[in-house]
Amino acid sequence: MSGATIFHLLPQGPRPVAPFSHAVEAAGWVVLTGQMPTDPEAPDAPLPEGIAAQTERVMRNLEIVLKGVGLGLEHVVQCRCYLTRFDRDYAEFNETYETFFAPGRLPARTTVGVSGLAVGALVEIDCLARRPE
Repeated sequence: MSGATIFHLLPQGPRPVAPFSHAVEAAGWVVLTGQMPTDPEAPDAPLPEGIAAQTERVMRNLEIVLKGVGLGLEHVVQCRCYLTRFDRDYAEFNETYETFFAPGRLPARTTVGVSGLAVGALVEIDCLARRPE
């Protein structure tokens, strides 16, 4: 890949809740915008109930975006996770999140508690992936 920066807005991706690209790629690095627990097939449907269901939906949305740029979760090197109910949801969030990665292949991660997220979500996750050389 040359030095060009590519802005990916994927037709099959979750509907953006703000003005952004699903992913931006430069020099083999792919930065994914934080994903919400919305359903790409029914973007106006109510959010799933509870942190486990919302975490699963967010991870599935990340997979959709990664697949759209020719990558998968195995290419993710770092995640940033945001929880609105950190004390209550952290343990259950971890249980669900961990199931999406192969044992011994967990990305670096930061998880923070925040006062609010778009669309009233309990969780949002963004990530950084690396395209294989």
